[in-house]
Amino acid sequence: MQLSTDTTQPVLNRLRRAQGQLAGVVRMLEEERDCEDVVTQLAAVSKALDRAGFALIASGLKECVVAGEDADADKLERVFLSLA
Repeated sequence: MQLSTDTTQPVLNRLRRAQGQLAGVVRMLEEERDCEDVVTQLAAVSKALDRAGFALIASGLKECVVAGEDADADKLERVFLSLA
């Protein structure tokens, strides 16, 4: 299943933000910042990645339905559950 640029661009934006957050976590560790602050930022990175994955899957499912493609339900379920 190929996704359009309209679908992938918002996901790319989310991933770039998560990449910046992750760089911040690395910097915090290098600076020996407080553990609680590091874990809080790490949780934010994790949530950002989850949201990017869910957005990508939701958009992909929507495009499959709109395009009328015969989507393999088992395959779609496996991809979706890989984020769980």
